[in-house]
Amino acid sequence: MLNIIIEASENFCIHQIRVPCEIVDVVSEMRTVIASIDIELLGGKKQRVYIGATLDFAQRVATALLEEDESDEETLVDMVLETANLIVGSAKVLAQRESQHAFTLCTPNFEKIGMFDVAYDKAKILKVQNDAMILAIKEI
Repeated sequence: MLNIIIEASENFCIHQIRVPCEIVDVVSEMRTVIASIDIELLGGKKQRVYIGATLDFAQRVATALLEEDESDEETLVDMVLETANLIVGSAKVLAQRESQHAFTLCTPNFEKIGMFDVAYDKAKILKVQNDAMILAIKEI
């Protein structure tokens, strides 16, 4: 499932914020705006997807979507929630190509602004220049 979310994230970078990105395996604790969104796979298995964006990455999204060069903290939180919704929503469409990966999704939730110290099963970092977004997934 994480691979589908990564594909959706790469598409988000290319089509929404219009910049190339790089996927990195090493996940380090960093200060991020963290959002989560629960998904339910066919068969009832549930997973929680975490999106942890650095403030600079969130600002990059705000600049692309809202044309704001300096957003307040509340706007940056909203941007990460919207990013989670767009990425996981896109992943849902991608997953429907393979019926065994189809899922439903819930509303994204704001977790916190702080170190990305949530428990997860798998994670990757998406980098755009010096900005980063952590993509993680945990079975619940």
